[in-house]
Amino acid sequence: MTNNEQYADTAGRAVLETIRAYGVTAIFGIPGTHNLELYRPLAELGIRAVTNRHEQGSGYGADGWAQQTGLPGVVITTSGPGLQNAMSAIGTAFCESRPMIVLSPGVALGAEFADVGTLHETKDATAMVGAIAEWSRRVHSAAEAVEAVHDAFTLFRTGRPRPVHIEIPLDVLEAPADVPQADRIARPEPAPAAGDPSSIAQAAGLLASARRPVIVAGGGATDAAPEVAALAERLGAPVLTTLNGKGVVDERHPLSLGSNLRLAAARAVAEDADVLLVIGSKLGEAELWAPRLEARGGVIRVDISPAQRDKNLDATVGITGDAAAVGRALLAALPSEARPAPDLGAARDAIDAEMRETAPEAVALAQIIADALPDDAIVAGDSSQIVYMALGSVLRSPRPHSLLYTPTYATLGYGLPAAIGARVAQTEHPVVTVIGDGALMFCVNELVTAVEQRLDVTIVCVDNGGYAEIRQNEVDRGMTPVGVDLVQPDWAALATAFGATGRRVDRTEDIASSIREAIAEGDVQLVHIPMERQD
Repeated sequence: MTNNEQYADTAGRAVLETIRAYGVTAIFGIPGTHNLELYRPLAELGIRAVTNRHEQGSGYGADGWAQQTGLPGVVITTSGPGLQNAMSAIGTAFCESRPMIVLSPGVALGAEFADVGTLHETKDATAMVGAIAEWSRRVHSAAEAVEAVHDAFTLFRTGRPRPVHIEIPLDVLEAPADVPQADRIARPEPAPAAGDPSSIAQAAGLLASARRPVIVAGGGATDAAPEVAALAERLGAPVLTTLNGKGVVDERHPLSLGSNLRLAAARAVAEDADVLLVIGSKLGEAELWAPRLEARGGVIRVDISPAQRDKNLDATVGITGDAAAVGRALLAALPSEARPAPDLGAARDAIDAEMRETAPEAVALAQIIADALPDDAIVAGDSSQIVYMALGSVLRSPRPHSLLYTPTYATLGYGLPAAIGARVAQTEHPVVTVIGDGALMFCVNELVTAVEQRLDVTIVCVDNGGYAEIRQNEVDRGMTPVGVDLVQPDWAALATAFGATGRRVDRTEDIASSIREAIAEGDVQLVHIPMERQD
């Protein structure tokens, strides 16, 4: 029997066939000794394999891909260290509520906890990932593995999307599948939950009588952008978003106050509402930069998860359901006449003044960068000062998932691989990552992934000499700075060595033109902006 015959229809193939049936066309990962039967069927199934240079990059690439497609990102790791390398990305997907499927091989059935020194032997991989994922399952048959895939898609369609892990023992992975073709077909999508009618009626009554309604939209509202905009217009309600909800309402819309909840002036607008409508957000401290939002009026909370409805802020009316379906139900229950839009000039001025006062240099540079980007650009940010102190507020996103970011997990090394994933997912919009020098060093190896995949990606590296905020934290505590002033490579030369194009920009007046030229030229471009050289 040839290898092709022996491995013609393994559990690995059954799993990938099922994933492909749901529409997934790309996976991210690194082939290894134990996961080859997950890679064998990819080309035949029309699934693009993106080989990152580290499994953390695979996870972040899958996340960027997922945000552009609305499908879960899929990561294939090998056993042991390969799976462990992806753990930061799994933790990120959990905290940011992103759909992800991680597939890994495991020790053969009966060899659990043997501790005999086999290759990549891990004490309990399922428990390890289960500690940070929504769920982690070690399956015992191909049928169980396929069922786990279906369960994952049910979660992503009907619940809070979070990462899942399927561990397939090596002997199961490589054995004949014995799974009927009918079981590998995508299952119909259930009707979205529209919320309890009595709660809808109660919420509509509060909103109809409100004089100063305000909407806060989070990451759970990104699939409900038309409904949120329609509610805002019907109610004449200003809209604030979290960073995960950025662009739910076009940030150039007259009712948008942007993704500025980290600023006290923006939070004050929400806190002064007589009715606050919160859609798809847990109102976490990491998004607010404050312990909690202190609402003074009634609170309506809409969330797919009942566990979220009173988290961090008690709801006057809580509605469990899909944000878009609940939005449509509320619109149907509200008076049809749209209210006049309020004058938000004073609120905008206060938000803008606070933003510029907090970080004047970062805001000025972020404005230059934002003005240089095409209106339809997808921007992948990192946990760098230029992003969280400035660009996240300055950038005016026209639609959800235009800014890829991780405000809760705040991980370093996210931006470049997320940009790669976004570019693999689509070619309609230009893709740019804005990233600090410290963060770029976490993922600089992914430059060659972008080159190898022949992608058009522009990297804007804002170099402030290391970990500038941590340096300031140390100074504020009376410490002599330690471990924060970093030696820098020649970034332009490094990019060139990877097969990309590198350019260094020493004058502020050249930043915008350099970014525009890089995007127009295409391929992988790195624009290095050393802060100490700017006027």
